[in-house]
Amino acid sequence: MNLEFFIAKRLIKGAAHKISISAPIIKIAIAAIAIGVVMMLIAIATGVGLKNKIREKVAAFNGHIQIYNFDNNNSDVSVAPVSLAQDFYPEFTSVSGISHVQAVASKGGIIRTMDTFEGIIAKGVGADYNWDVFSEYLIQGRLPEYSGELNEEVLLSRLMASRLGFKVGDTFFTFFLKDDDASKIPNRRNFKIVGIYDSGFEEFDATYVFVDIRHIQRMNKWGAHQVGNFEVFLEDFDAIDEKSNEIYGSVLSTLDTQNIKNRYYRIFEWIGLFDFNIALIIGIMIIVGGINMITALLVLILERTQMIGILKALGSANWSIRKVFLYNAAYLIGIGLLWGNALGLGLLWVQHRFRLFKFPNPEEYYIDYIPVYVSFPTVLVLNLGVLVLCLLMLLVPSYIITKITPVKAIKFE
Repeated sequence: MNLEFFIAKRLIKGAAHKISISAPIIKIAIAAIAIGVVMMLIAIATGVGLKNKIREKVAAFNGHIQIYNFDNNNSDVSVAPVSLAQDFYPEFTSVSGISHVQAVASKGGIIRTMDTFEGIIAKGVGADYNWDVFSEYLIQGRLPEYSGELNEEVLLSRLMASRLGFKVGDTFFTFFLKDDDASKIPNRRNFKIVGIYDSGFEEFDATYVFVDIRHIQRMNKWGAHQVGNFEVFLEDFDAIDEKSNEIYGSVLSTLDTQNIKNRYYRIFEWIGLFDFNIALIIGIMIIVGGINMITALLVLILERTQMIGILKALGSANWSIRKVFLYNAAYLIGIGLLWGNALGLGLLWVQHRFRLFKFPNPEEYYIDYIPVYVSFPTVLVLNLGVLVLCLLMLLVPSYIITKITPVKAIKFE
């Protein structure tokens, strides 16, 4: 058996260890590690969870990457149609990591009631539209069905329904200007609300109404094979820049691409700051926990000075004795990690299950509750990192053992 480990184990299990002067300091050090781990887990889980939710919401309305005709149109309204006869539609086989491709078209309009009106962008979608990303935001009614004949079903946001006084089952008129001649009588369409959604993203909720894409095609005098643009969904968001370049290089030269990171760069610059905040919290917690462990180690060394002198008198090397105390410290750090993970993961599970903690100003975070995301590989790396870094911080204070001489140490009492 490893001699240093054997001595450390005896020190840990000894009754004197539990009633010694160092016992309260050791408990404080363990508590500091545990609290630090809880704070780090919460910081990582909430930061990553919020980033993922915001990404998901932006992608739900736009896809990860859009493919459209080269033009000078900077609005959200489709102007120049794109043919459906593309090599990448409906399956994008030339680029890996793509989960779905869908065709859409958008047109600006006005919803008019007896009392008020609202400007909208009617987003036309078809049978290929991936409603799975939207099902989470559906709060009333059902999702529209556009796989059959042309119909008047629409999906409206709760924000817009509240402003206009609508509910599921209501019908309304929408007016669309004619692109070829704005002086002509606008196109009028009668729609029926079958579902109401709430994404929490006011920028989108106040704008988008989902309709059958065939209405847009008819009003724009497009053929059934023409759409406004394509939306591409990726399997891994972190590869969005790489996949954007691959997709751009694989489509026709008349087509352009844009990803949501570039289109909504302010949002993604903002959520990019979350990584810095997480790293800052982790750094502070490791330093605090390390300082507490240094204090506990020094107290343990001072308390065991006579034992150190005896071991040196028996011929033990300085590094061998230092390893005894480092093993002891690793055990204490492990106890702190155990409690910290139990408390931290427990709190995160409760938040994920019951959503107890909410943002006081949800409009600023695009979501009303605090989302959490736990990756067990990340938790494992975090624990190993805390253990290794704390032990590295303890190497310097453990050097004090080399300064203890056997003669003085044995005469300590």
